[in-house]
Amino acid sequence: MTTLAFILHIGGGALALATGLVAALATKGGRLHRMAGTVFFVSMLVMATFALWLSVAVPGQMGNLFGGGFTAYLVATAWMTVRREERAVGAPERIALLVILCLCAPFAFLLFQVASGAAPQVRGPHLIATYSVAAVVALAAICDARVVLAGGISGAPRIARHLWRMCLALTAATGSAFTNGFARFLPGPYHVPPVFFLPLFAPLALLVFWMIRVRFTSWRGPDAVVVSALG
Repeated sequence: MTTLAFILHIGGGALALATGLVAALATKGGRLHRMAGTVFFVSMLVMATFALWLSVAVPGQMGNLFGGGFTAYLVATAWMTVRREERAVGAPERIALLVILCLCAPFAFLLFQVASGAAPQVRGPHLIATYSVAAVVALAAICDARVVLAGGISGAPRIARHLWRMCLALTAATGSAFTNGFARFLPGPYHVPPVFFLPLFAPLALLVFWMIRVRFTSWRGPDAVVVSALG
């Protein structure tokens, strides 16, 4: 079962990398974008689901419990954003808010330990990574709370919500592939060369590009996402 879980986890991640790149570069709302986005969504859920299973089944992998859960949350809420009607608020949005609040809890506890000096092992790059991920999780929680309290989302903010979550999920898949996957094939003890971190900047650059284009230009994104939702 563990071997099968590894195969499905790796296979889902590899397919997600390919289709995520296609979806990011394809014309938004077009047939290719919709098809690639659908495959990306499903393959990311497969990868995240088996990451959750492996984090429990394999000793020393409990850290992946959060990673798998957060990745599944990102793609699920990104997909839900364009599949549901504008200004729609119901059980899916409230469940998403509850999920992200639960994911915030371990970071709140860890940051409290860091501030009180009870976690001296969290320092240097690990401390920077902890603060960075905590900030992203907190941002996602704030965004979900605003959607629920405002009675939904529409227009450019709706498109931006879909795109930044998909791009961030693609970043997570890229990081997992290069720093946790490919790095294990290198000779000698497990290590991650600095060059293996460079691919992470590609989806992050796409994220920045789309945020600027959606929020600060007259790009006709609303029509594209409506076509995606109806298609």
